[in-house]
Formats: sequence, structure tokens, C-alpha cells
Amino acid sequence: MTSRKYIIENNIFGDGVMNIINRIPTGVPGLDELIENGLPKKRSFLVSGATGSGKTIFSMQFLYQGAYLYGEPGIYVTLDERPELIREDMLKFGWNIKRMEDEKKVVLFDATVSRLGIDSGETTAYSENTFDYKKLLLEIIRAVKETNAKRIVIDSIATLGIYFDGSDHIREAILEMIYVFSKLGLTALLVSELESSTNKYSKYGVEEYVADGVFVLKYLDTGIQGINRTLLIRKMRATKHSSEIHPMEITDNGIVVKNIDDYNL
Repeated sequence: MTSRKYIIENNIFGDGVMNIINRIPTGVPGLDELIENGLPKKRSFLVSGATGSGKTIFSMQFLYQGAYLYGEPGIYVTLDERPELIREDMLKFGWNIKRMEDEKKVVLFDATVSRLGIDSGETTAYSENTFDYKKLLLEIIRAVKETNAKRIVIDSIATLGIYFDGSDHIREAILEMIYVFSKLGLTALLVSELESSTNKYSKYGVEEYVADGVFVLKYLDTGIQGINRTLLIRKMRATKHSSEIHPMEITDNGIVVKNIDDYNL
């Protein structure tokens, strides 16, 4: 009897063209098994959450482990936090960002104080005196080509949004960014801020519609020891994914996604 796996892999009832979605590991223990063993390659995913929910750690873990474990160079575009603080904070998890930069495996692209017309002193930075989204995107493209990057993080989309007039323009800019990243062969995480009291999935209410997937991180007062942060996969195109709310722990080695059944409740 012909197996379902054989039918899918060989497309024996199709047009002869195999429909295989290439996936990449996230580098976050416990997550890949919830999304068919990895993220669809060359797509963009939203990471939303309130302050303290773990967005920066989650995103940097994706980037760092991608370079360190899987040989995929990455670029972290920071629009909020200064690169030197990110390097310092990530050492807590044993992630030596500076060494990875020296080895040309990770790039911290500074678009923080430089967008105010101040020289940040960083090797890779947005250097214009006034902020221009198109020019920023061109500089990111240049950095991607120079490093042969395969992964990218934009932290955060919420900051980009303040330069646009209305949700339509924000949506257009994000769509353009996603299109460019896909053409460059990048798998991207786009970070968005949320108020802790809201039921929305992004700051401007448009990001979740244009992204290929949505991770919602929350910091909750559950009253259950060890369960303060959670992860919900709200959306994941071309992927069977868990729809449950999963406990998420920040350990000495980074983020670990768990199953509620792992706890003795």
C-alpha cells in the first residue's frame, strides 16, 4: 500500500513538480517541533510582545544560533537599543556577539543614534543626518550582500512606524521590506511592541497581516511558579503549528519553549 509520506514526497498525483517547503531551525529549544521542524525559509515573521516578554533575547537567539550552529550569517538591525548594550546583555547567555562579528558571522547594524545625525562609532551603521527609510533599506541590502547573510532581525518595526503617516504607509513599507528580504534569500524576524493590556498582535494593527507568521510573547502573572512568560504561535503560513499557549523560560542558555504538561500543576 502506498504511504501518505511517499505520495507527498513524490507528488505522484500532482503535476510532477515537487512541493517541498525548505525550513530552517530557529535555534530555540522546544519551538521547532511546534512548527513542523522549523521556519519556512526566505519568509518574514513577526515577534510581538510587551516590555520584558523576551523579544530581544528570542530574536538574537535566532540570529546567533543560526550563525553559530547552522553556519548562516545574520544581521541584527537595531533601531532602539545601542549595540554595545546588546553585546553586553547577550554575554549573560554565553553569546559572544563581538567574537561573532570579528569572524564575520554576525553584524550589528546600528540605526539608533545615527538616525539623529550622531556618529555612533559602529562599523556598520545608518550614517545619514536625517532618517530616510529608503536609504536605510539600501544600506541594509549592502550589508547583506557584503556578509552573505541568511538571517535578519529588525528591532523594531514599531520604531520605523513613527516615520510614516498612517497605517497604509506603514503597511506599504513593511511589504516592501518583506519583498526585498525574500529576494535576497533572507529569513527575517520583525519585532513589534505591544501594550501588556491589549489583545492586539502588533503595534499598528497591520504587521500581522503582511507577515508570514506571528509569535506572541507575553509576561503574565499566572500565580504558577516557573510560568511567567508564554509563547503563542498566532499564525504560520504553509505550516501545521500548535495553537496552544506554551510556557517559555529564559534560562542561562537562552529561551526554552516548554509544554504545559511538563509542569506538576
